[in-house]
Amino acid sequence: MHTLPLYKTDAADTLVWPVIENSISMSSSAMAVFTDFKQHTPHVIDASEPAIKVENIMRQSHVRMMLVVNANNEFIGVVTADDVDEQHIMQRTVELKVTREELQVRDFTKLKTSLMSFDFNELARSSVGDVIETLKDYGQHHCLVLDRSNHEVRGVISVSDIARALKAPLNIQDKPTFSQLIHVLAA
Repeated sequence: MHTLPLYKTDAADTLVWPVIENSISMSSSAMAVFTDFKQHTPHVIDASEPAIKVENIMRQSHVRMMLVVNANNEFIGVVTADDVDEQHIMQRTVELKVTREELQVRDFTKLKTSLMSFDFNELARSSVGDVIETLKDYGQHHCLVLDRSNHEVRGVISVSDIARALKAPLNIQDKPTFSQLIHVLAA
């Protein structure tokens, strides 16, 4: 073993970003726009976390959806930034007759049994265009991908990721849906 020399970081030193040659099109494999949880750690949040903290956590993590887990770390559903916006928080305080601070993530969770998902094996044989066409009338920003043979949530597909990959002129800050993406691509 030997000791490596350490150097002072210079004011001229800059951050390096990967150079990605992005040549994704509507005919590209859907796997090109799929976030695989076997390669990327999913963004999860405990159902008992205070709901008023979630929007800030999402903003800091640059995500608009988190997978919700229970105390045993078991997947129970999803929560989105829209679900915990100020309007929905105020609405739930009235419905549940609680204070904002008493609301938990579970109060806004869309349970997994209510979610529609792609099958991983079918997705692997599909194109980006197939995904967009399938989800054009789906008013969501994300769609889960299941490995149905193992009963595992394998990953997620995001309309924002697809729009970025296709370089579609879609304002990601406007919380686009799959149907908005298809309108932009058709124009």
